[in-house]
Amino acid sequence: MYLFNSFSDRKEEVDLSQKIGLYVCGITPYDTTHLGHAFTFLAYDVLVRYLRFLQADVTYVQNVTDIDDDILIKARSLGIPWKILGEREIQKHLKNMDALNALRSDFYPKATEHITAMIRIIEVLIKKGLAYVKNGNVLGPRSREQRPHGSVYFEVKKDKNFGKLSKLGYRAQLEIANDRGNFPLDPDKRDPLDFILWQKNKPGEPSWSSPWGNGRPGWHIECSSMSMKYLGPTITVHGGGEDLIFPHHEAEIAQSETATGKKFVKIWMHTGMVYSDGKKMSKSLGNMIFVNDLLKKYSPNVIRFYLLLHHYRLAWNYDEKDLQEAEKKIIILEKVAQSQAQLDVTKVQKLLPAFFKALDDNLDIPRAIKILINLTKSKTPGSGELIFQCGRILGLAL
Repeated sequence: MYLFNSFSDRKEEVDLSQKIGLYVCGITPYDTTHLGHAFTFLAYDVLVRYLRFLQADVTYVQNVTDIDDDILIKARSLGIPWKILGEREIQKHLKNMDALNALRSDFYPKATEHITAMIRIIEVLIKKGLAYVKNGNVLGPRSREQRPHGSVYFEVKKDKNFGKLSKLGYRAQLEIANDRGNFPLDPDKRDPLDFILWQKNKPGEPSWSSPWGNGRPGWHIECSSMSMKYLGPTITVHGGGEDLIFPHHEAEIAQSETATGKKFVKIWMHTGMVYSDGKKMSKSLGNMIFVNDLLKKYSPNVIRFYLLLHHYRLAWNYDEKDLQEAEKKIIILEKVAQSQAQLDVTKVQKLLPAFFKALDDNLDIPRAIKILINLTKSKTPGSGELIFQCGRILGLAL
């Protein structure tokens, strides 16, 4: 099987004889699952299903960023504790993905449960001279003894390879960072692109103790620590939306590889963006399409099928007319796949090689589905059984 590696810009073979560690950047639980989330997670769901069909040993990790500015802001606006909001939204998300027949990951590590591991990596980076501490000393609560109370930053210019995933030069990185607001102005930084590893706490916000005072981890360090804990220093496949390439995944590479001295990821796999009305889905534009709203009008099978009709690497625009057309197609597949006789793996692959060739070629799910649709028009003996069994690989309830 071959997957497109965003790092090398070419398709690379996945070694099925070795244990495969798949890490996918998960949700920040402050709002309900939208179509972009579902599209991304279903792509990796099919990848896991197919790899396991090929008898590969796969460990699937999907993290949860359960402490974040957005969570704190939303919790304050609702007047509820941030932990309660986070847990509520995590359960909503899992319920939505369960409805779409997505397999549960093997692990859903939460950022707040891995603070110690993050601190260890930060300490290594400081010791190697790749990160620096900026302290604003404050008085202790009951004495005039000063104690450190500061933030820690990764010094980007110390890593000569920074930018090797995104292929962006310094000026382009700075322009994107400014546009997205990923690197807010901070007088403590030595360089505008330096990213935070540990941020000192603000009054009224949750915090954890560290060698640099109370605070909480930066976003990027979370994924490095959690992926290493469950999958080791080198991950087989690291996934996420293409909007995470810079700065998030770029920062992950920098802090991970400089800390361990080992290659962080073998294959970087990124999903395309989902648009609505020709614009990227965002809360500010009010064009979000939520899974729980679609589930009130369409069956989970229809929604899953609709999302899988789009190649995981390509951006696409949501249009309810397309969803309605997808509903017609899946009904035909469901009718043909009436027989559920169990075919062994060898026989299924032998009778329909084009289907598996499509999945082997960078997980081309739309091409694989087209083959199944064409099969409904043929008079191939046992076509119903074939469609049923192939549909199972795609997670479709046929």
